[in-house]
Amino acid sequence: MITAQEKTMLSNLTKGLASALLLALLGGCATSKEDLLTHGDRSMMDIWQQETGDGAVGGAGQVAHRLLLDARQSLRRPLTDADVQAAPAEQMRYTRTARNEVYRQFQRLPNPDLVMYVFPHLAGTDPVPVPGYSTVFPLYQRIQYAMPGERVEDY
Repeated sequence: MITAQEKTMLSNLTKGLASALLLALLGGCATSKEDLLTHGDRSMMDIWQQETGDGAVGGAGQVAHRLLLDARQSLRRPLTDADVQAAPAEQMRYTRTARNEVYRQFQRLPNPDLVMYVFPHLAGTDPVPVPGYSTVFPLYQRIQYAMPGERVEDY
């Protein structure tokens, strides 16, 4: 059994802990934005130019600039003879001509029709007989088109 004196001590201890917790929480809000997020007089453009080497002499900016140029150079390659010879045929497929207009560059993808038979039944609150009937609806809701050169035949 807890005595009245112990209850008072427990209550005081709880109030003290709650006060300390509240003080710690409010102390976190007292820090200013400038202390947490310091920034100098440099803009984002200045930082970008320094890090990519667009205006800096020496330092990490020059190294980053050299790495950027090396990466770009590795992606560039000259056209081979096979590329040059294949280019007209490839470009012809995308060029608008009378032949392409006739054969349609973007063909419709197959959209099979589903035939459903509804058996005779009674409908409504008053049982009204409905005769059996067939209905047709497409499998897909929208019409889909193939990209140029995409295969539309069965596999």
